[in-house]
Amino acid sequence: MTIELNSPLDMHLHLRDHEMLNVVAPLTSHSFAGALIMPNLVPPIETLDALLAYKERILTVTKNDIFKPYMTLFFRDSYDYDFLKSFGSELSAIKLYPAGITTNSEGGVSGFDVKKLSPTLEVMSELGIPLCIHGETNGFVMDREAQFVPIYEKLASAFPRLNIIMEHITTKESVEALERHENLYATITLHHLLITLDDVAGGMLRPHLFCKPIAKRPHDRDALLDVALSAHPKVMFGSDSAPHPKHAKESCGCAAGVFTAPLALAKLAEIFMEKSSVANLQKFVSDNARAIYNITPLSKKVILEDNPMNVPHNYGEVVPMYAGESISWSIKSIE
Repeated sequence: MTIELNSPLDMHLHLRDHEMLNVVAPLTSHSFAGALIMPNLVPPIETLDALLAYKERILTVTKNDIFKPYMTLFFRDSYDYDFLKSFGSELSAIKLYPAGITTNSEGGVSGFDVKKLSPTLEVMSELGIPLCIHGETNGFVMDREAQFVPIYEKLASAFPRLNIIMEHITTKESVEALERHENLYATITLHHLLITLDDVAGGMLRPHLFCKPIAKRPHDRDALLDVALSAHPKVMFGSDSAPHPKHAKESCGCAAGVFTAPLALAKLAEIFMEKSSVANLQKFVSDNARAIYNITPLSKKVILEDNPMNVPHNYGEVVPMYAGESISWSIKSIE
């Protein structure tokens, strides 16, 4: 059996830079027509020159594939109209990080004073630039995302013309918030459709499944599955594929991130087939994102087949999810 996907998109992707970029970017560009690239480098992407230079580095290493990087800017409350307008079509979204909440987010927002954030958010509303948010507080780790939902709702109410994307949601509370505000949307990762905290730390610690937001409870995973499998129009696939070298994962102070880029589409095909929802996979991995971001991706046809894929133990220094295991679907061809 085969599944045909037209121009699949990954709407939340970490490519890092330099040697790591060279290793991981082609693993996404091979099978995806485009991806929304996160800006939390060191230093972060916060100028037009930096954005264009990073885009060029991505295009250089993905030149053999049909692939478009959709670029983002690291949020600052000082961005004015002329500054953001100067980006034109080069800017697809702005990513807001709470300070210190995840990898390379130390320069993020401390506190969420709407009045302080308003100048930038008002300009974004006027220019139609989406706001992507890593929504977690500094509370107890299992409660951080749920505690952030009122902040999402406060921002959605204060800026009704601003499209707000709740990134990599992991909780039932976030799913429910989608229905209360017209301008709230969400990305969902592959790994959060599959695992709970028990998979990460219920037995021996599995560092390559440790991520932020951390995996939650079974009822949270079920809520994510419900909206993903039904291709709810306000959710879209965003892998949050986050590569770290093996020594940074298998160490004291384990880095947060799950690397899924090389197997994402194959594993999604397996999930949607098993759940008798394969007719909705195209919407989840492409059509919904096109509507939410108002984009027309490059033309690319990916044919998947129910033929096993053996996942390598590593890609360079990076260990993928399901390393050394077999999954039941694979990519047959790309046109």
